[in-house]
Amino acid sequence: MNQKLTRSSTDKAFYGVCGGIAEFFGISSFIVRLIFFFTSSVSVWVYIFLSIALDNKPSLK
Repeated sequence: MNQKLTRSSTDKAFYGVCGGIAEFFGISSFIVRLIFFFTSSVSVWVYIFLSIALDNKPSLK
């Protein structure tokens, strides 16, 4: 399995970072968003970094 961590093109609230992480690990994006919310002191910087560093997932059109 050759899966790459990308931002989600369908499950996104802001930039698709949490949706992309959820798709990568096969879990609910709600759980990922809760983790980011409860660890907000650190996760804000992680989220900003990932929104810049991750590629967009190609849409299936």
